[in-house]
Amino acid sequence: MRLSERHVAVLQPASLSDEMPPPPEGMRQATADDHRATIEHLLSIGPDAGEIWIFAYGSLIWKPACDFVEMRTGVVRGWHRAFCLGWNNRFRGSDENPGLMLALDRGGACKGVLYRLPADRIDESLTKLLEREMGWLPSAFPPRWVNVQSGERTIRALTFCIDRNSGRYVSGLTVEAIADVLAKAVGNRGSMAEYLFATVQHLEDMGIHGPHLWLLQNLVAERIETAYALNR
Repeated sequence: MRLSERHVAVLQPASLSDEMPPPPEGMRQATADDHRATIEHLLSIGPDAGEIWIFAYGSLIWKPACDFVEMRTGVVRGWHRAFCLGWNNRFRGSDENPGLMLALDRGGACKGVLYRLPADRIDESLTKLLEREMGWLPSAFPPRWVNVQSGERTIRALTFCIDRNSGRYVSGLTVEAIADVLAKAVGNRGSMAEYLFATVQHLEDMGIHGPHLWLLQNLVAERIETAYALNR
């Protein structure tokens, strides 16, 4: 893996903050009532097996939003992992160099990680998840149920998929253009290079090799080396 902590370090902001910035124009801060209504709706149309699973494909892999009692890998078909959620000028980007975040987009398949939530803390766990992933409304990547194949099991799980009509959907970029974005964008929660590094590293540690992400990490490392005169 070419992209490393050394590359990430040169893009680290002077200070980090988890503080939620004001929502962009046209959006509003989600409330506790909003999250409660979303949870009630999701559970009303979800599986009846008594188990609630989350399918993670990006930062939830290496930074889960809530506790879990079981973890396993799996693949969801009909959706693929893509840097298609833009443009981020707050968390991991700026007005000068906005970032692109991962979401599931239609088509293909995606290997990721399944987390089973504690049965006695479903509402609490889902609230923490929504507070992190749906801080602003309307959401550009709302939660939905998908089927995930894990070994011999097909597990119904919650995940976050891009709304192509949201206005934040970005498509048609070449892998080189995406690498240009990820090699420059930095916000109050860190850099896009760090986001990519952590995602690829944890996927590889779990035996999940994503060719697209692997190519991106090499291209991003190359760009950072050139920009900051780092030796490979």
